[in-house]
Amino acid sequence: MAENERQDGRNEAADDRRAVPLTRGLSTKLLLLTILFVMLAEVLIFIPSVANFAQQWMRQRLQSAAAVGIVLMEGDPDSLSRRASNDVLMATGAMAIAVRDGGTSRLLVVSQMPPEIDMHADLDNVGPLKAIRQAFGTMFFGGDRVLRVFGRVGESRNQYEIIIPDSALRSAMLVYARNVAVLSLIISLFTAMLVFYAINRIMIGPIRAMTRSMLAFAAAPDDAERIIKPEDRDDEIGIAERELAGMQETLNRALGERKRLADLGLAVSKINHDMRNMLAAAQLMSDRLAQIKDPTVQSLTPKLVRTLDRAVSYSEGVLAYGRAQEAPPSRRRLQLHALVEDVRATLGIDPASGIEFVNKVDPLLEVHADSEQLFRVLANLCRNAVQAMSGKDEAALVRRLTVSTLRENGALRIFVADTGPGLPPRARENLFTAFRGSARSGGTGLGLAIAQELVRAHGGEISLVESGSGHTVFAIDLPDAVRVPSTPARTGQRHESAR
Repeated sequence: MAENERQDGRNEAADDRRAVPLTRGLSTKLLLLTILFVMLAEVLIFIPSVANFAQQWMRQRLQSAAAVGIVLMEGDPDSLSRRASNDVLMATGAMAIAVRDGGTSRLLVVSQMPPEIDMHADLDNVGPLKAIRQAFGTMFFGGDRVLRVFGRVGESRNQYEIIIPDSALRSAMLVYARNVAVLSLIISLFTAMLVFYAINRIMIGPIRAMTRSMLAFAAAPDDAERIIKPEDRDDEIGIAERELAGMQETLNRALGERKRLADLGLAVSKINHDMRNMLAAAQLMSDRLAQIKDPTVQSLTPKLVRTLDRAVSYSEGVLAYGRAQEAPPSRRRLQLHALVEDVRATLGIDPASGIEFVNKVDPLLEVHADSEQLFRVLANLCRNAVQAMSGKDEAALVRRLTVSTLRENGALRIFVADTGPGLPPRARENLFTAFRGSARSGGTGLGLAIAQELVRAHGGEISLVESGSGHTVFAIDLPDAVRVPSTPARTGQRHESAR
């Protein structure tokens, strides 16, 4: 009970890790990042725009003061009353207005002169960085400071200057900054929603579908209905979907083949016990046959005993292939020619089939290998060749199975050649693959798969040399597997491919 509860807890934890909360999803992250980046872009625009606003505000005040100054210079500034002067200054928002003409400065109107000037703003010679520094200095630290603003107005050669408090400028800048900030936020949200919608349709949606497909397929990888259906796209998402579908199909197929192997191992394990009992009874009868003095019986009994022993090992080998690895080879010196003759006897080729078995292995050639495993390899290859040549009943067809050897570079090559119709394309593409590399209908392809595993256990390799209409050759390469016989001319001959 406690174990079940712990397992349920682990399953719930795994489900929690697979379920992505909205706050940590890609959609939320994309939306927040888009807003952040748009706001950063707005800040880069906001800083110079505030400085430009301050410059334009001061220039407008200077232009208004210049217009008043021109009127005063045409008349008599000293004739203005105190009240009229105050009205002029209040209309322009200045504390004093002056004009500089040809190096001479004239004070046109003044209400009061401040004890000191906090900042001088030359509108004719101000750079971007200085304008930004002055504007933000006023916005953050102003409100009770006095500014001296001067510069030329229009085409006039005169330079006008005004002395104004910065409180009005600061208030106008704060209002402007607030409006720009609100507008920037609206633009950011609108842009983020558009970007989010577009990227969600193009990327996030397909990625979310791929994620759901992977999770669903992981829950039941043997269900082919859960394989993702890729969309017809030529971008990276389309490639990823197609590759994912290919991997899921490969895994689904591999799991199906593994299940078949497991079923095969289970089936063989069920019949293995009964088969061994029947073979044991056959062995007892063969022992009694060995006591008969008839020469024919005496010559056939040892072969019958070896065949029964191999039948037992075959059933065990198929069972081992379905659930475990082959046993390591037990290497001993053996005569390859005699082993090939055992293979010939086991095949039981019907003389009426017209198939000729040619053993071109030198009788003196010795191989350092596991006799049973090498026998199985050769028997599988030869049996496949016999089956391939048994298809048609044309009397004129040459049906020849040849086993030959070639020693080169300190290694031995064993060739198994036949004059059959050749391997079909599907079999060539899936050679040595169980359940897929069979050359005939209804075959399992286990023979070549087992042969490759046994040869590799010997440190060698099995390969298809060539296969065409009327000619198929397999080669078994065994490293350091031969000893030079007493008649080198015979062992050095190349394999004879029946053409």
